[in-house]
Amino acid sequence: MRLRFFPRSLAGQLSVLLIAAVLVAQVIMLVFFAESRRSAIDAAAREQVLGRIATLAKLIEETPVGQRDRILAALSTSRFAYSVTPGPLVEGSTTVWPEGEPRAKLDEIFGPGRQVRAEFADSDRDDEGSGTMMQRHRLGPGGWQRRVIKHWPPTLALSVHLSDGSWLNSETLLPRPELWAWPIVMSTLLTVIAVSLVTALSVRRITRPLRELAQASDRLGRGEGVPELPERGPEEIVRTNRAFNAMQARVSRFVADRTRMVAAISHDLRTPLTSLRLRAEFIDDDETRERMVDTIDEMTRMAEATLAFARDDATAEESRNTDLVALVEAVSADFSDLGQDVTVEGPEHVYLSVRPVSLRRALRNLVENAVRYGVRARVRLEAAPTGVIIAVDDDGPGIPEDKLEEVFAPFTRLETSRNLETGGVGLGLATARSIVRAHGGELTLANRPGGGLTAAIHLPVAAET
Repeated sequence: MRLRFFPRSLAGQLSVLLIAAVLVAQVIMLVFFAESRRSAIDAAAREQVLGRIATLAKLIEETPVGQRDRILAALSTSRFAYSVTPGPLVEGSTTVWPEGEPRAKLDEIFGPGRQVRAEFADSDRDDEGSGTMMQRHRLGPGGWQRRVIKHWPPTLALSVHLSDGSWLNSETLLPRPELWAWPIVMSTLLTVIAVSLVTALSVRRITRPLRELAQASDRLGRGEGVPELPERGPEEIVRTNRAFNAMQARVSRFVADRTRMVAAISHDLRTPLTSLRLRAEFIDDDETRERMVDTIDEMTRMAEATLAFARDDATAEESRNTDLVALVEAVSADFSDLGQDVTVEGPEHVYLSVRPVSLRRALRNLVENAVRYGVRARVRLEAAPTGVIIAVDDDGPGIPEDKLEEVFAPFTRLETSRNLETGGVGLGLATARSIVRAHGGELTLANRPGGGLTAAIHLPVAAET
């Protein structure tokens, strides 16, 4: 369920994995860069504030006491608060400072010997019990008052001891830079898009030979002629295509040699069989002559059937998009014209890329067996997303379970008589299965529960290009 939307193709999976790896790496780098950027801005802001307070402390020391409040009020804003009090705002002698920044920084800015107390409250700290909460002392009508300053935004509090014994207090709300700045996010997004495009194009180029190999293998399995695959791409794919081309050449040579050999044997048998038949005609005994002629005729038919089987017409015919319903109805009409009981049921149209002449020959063999051994034939077509099923049902005695596979062997006949009208030569099912397998499909036999036999042709949908 979790991988339902994950691509099934190799190119898609490689692209997703590479893009995901780049995206994760970019996000991690973005987080580190953004955090470093924020830390640098915080440090620069603190140093600027310290320098400003140091300058203000020198100015206040040189200003008469009566004018100090006016200067501090003029310099105070919503982010900066200044006051001069008898005691320090920051209590204690310990400086709470982020990132372990040394006390020497304060001596460098304010000068050695000046007492400075600094406290930094970061918004990332815990408000309760963090030890960094600051207390502001302010002179009001009821005397010294104290209130708590929250941590957000980050606050820098300073108490600088002046030469007259008073303390210059400062509270500054430091700027908090955004972690995800738009330029950084857009840069990361553009990087991911660029890498994704390059990855998709590269992976598609690398996997294209694999798609061509899959298509060629599917066509070769259907008995179609396949041109040699170009030997290009990575070394592993080049070697795979080279092996496929060599295998295809060897298979083609083997099939051609077998066809020529069987055709030559069948052809060469015609002459002696014809000679034997002529000689048999001169036998005086009528019964002996008829038996010999019948035997010679049967041998002749077997030789002709063997020659037709060896030629394997399916390999020479080109595939084309065909309405299987029309093809089945045409076969049914041929048998119906001869007085046979053949019916067809199924959808109105089913289109599939097949070799119609050879497929019609295979279907004719199955229907012929059905009407010969099962009285009548009922042909059913079923279309599915993965392929098409053409089933031929009959009402015959069926076939023993241990013989269902054996009957596909050439010249195998369950009917042991020598009569052509009742048994044939035993090549019908072998030829039909050879044709169906040349289409990349399968022919199966099964006994029906209520009696009879079902011969089913399973034709797959052609592989996607």
